[in-house]
Amino acid sequence: MSDEEHHFESKADAGASKTYPQQAGTIRKNGHIVIKNRPCKVVEVSTSKTGKHGHAKCHFVAIDIFTGKKLEDIVPSSHNCDVPHVNRTDYQLIDISEDGFVSLLTESGGTKDDLKLPSDDSLLSQIKDGFNEGKDLIVSVMSAMGEEQICGLKDVGPK
Repeated sequence: MSDEEHHFESKADAGASKTYPQQAGTIRKNGHIVIKNRPCKVVEVSTSKTGKHGHAKCHFVAIDIFTGKKLEDIVPSSHNCDVPHVNRTDYQLIDISEDGFVSLLTESGGTKDDLKLPSDDSLLSQIKDGFNEGKDLIVSVMSAMGEEQICGLKDVGPK
């Protein structure tokens, strides 16, 4: 054998995959699916019967969980689809900066400063109004496939 040392550069994170495979026939409405490399929430599923020699096909209509765009895909029901790992975490809002970034308090007591305010106008105005009134606000952050976005708001009451 050789006495050379082998050095490997790791380019990945802790090995946690952003998606997991699931058979297309088992994905239901309100589930999640990856269409065109975007994490989506399924709003409609229809299954077509097999032809003489074919597979049954699933027709998915889904909405991108971050942009709100409608996407469609048709997959044979016996094939695997990618399903994103979708996590929802609540953080307390500490501050809103002038450039549109928020400062959030994590469970461990640290701060998270890399999130922008949401693009949804009603949610944006609720966050800004509540913050300006001095209320204690808890924001829900949805994360999937390396993306994060504020998706909800809870009012805990005045400070």
